[in-house]
Formats: sequence, structure tokens, C-alpha cells
Amino acid sequence: MDSTGLAGEINKAAGRIGKVQKILIQVKLADEETKHGVSEKELMQLMEEASLMDHLSLEGLMTMPPYFDDPAQARPYFRRLGEIAENARARGFTTRELSMGMSHDFETAIEEGATMVRVGTAIFGERPRNRVREGTAGL
Repeated sequence: MDSTGLAGEINKAAGRIGKVQKILIQVKLADEETKHGVSEKELMQLMEEASLMDHLSLEGLMTMPPYFDDPAQARPYFRRLGEIAENARARGFTTRELSMGMSHDFETAIEEGATMVRVGTAIFGERPRNRVREGTAGL
């Protein structure tokens, strides 16, 4: 989750079914168009707003660093999210979960405090790429 609007939608949907939905807030630490999340500057405000919603339970933070051939190059991003989580805990927020690291860099992420990793490729292999059949582009 990365915005107040999305938090509100999840809160409403959870409320309709009488559930408290656990959430992680995605923090954008990399300056890449393909990465999404709330900025560090806006994070605390989003955490405050989400924590006031009756049907959300803020469990922690997540991030996706740029892809590096050398997983050690992702370390500063993982370390920074850990620092951000510590600052949030000091302000009274629950940030017990840190979701960071994927199949190629999860060991580095764990060394930096990850409690959740995404390792689908390591388990299931590469996903087949969507291929556009000749003559169907733009449909």
C-alpha cells in the first residue's frame, strides 16, 4: 500500500466483510520510474493516516531496490529501510515486518533485517515473457 487513497479503499473493503486487514507500506527509495511507493518525506503522514483507519493493521514496511547484478549493491537500500523502520518505531508505529529482497538478493536483505522475502523465481523459475504475435501489436 502506498497512498492514503489506497489505504481508504482497503479499509472500506475490509470493513464491508468485518475484517482488519494487515498491511505493509511500500517506500520508494530508488529513483526509478518502474518503482512505486510513498516517498520518505510523506511516509510518516501516511503511517499516521493509515493507523487511524479502523479496519487496517499497519504491520511494517516494504521496498524494492533497483536490480543489481551484484546483490551487495542493494544493501544501502535495505539498510535505509531498516533505519526508517527504527525511526517509525521510535514514534510509536508498529514496523515489525520488513519486506525486502527477492530471489537474487534475499540473502543481503536478510542480513539487513528482512523478515519477509519474495523468492518466487528461485522456487518456480523465470516467468515466461508475454510475446506479441506478429500483426497483433497495438490491439
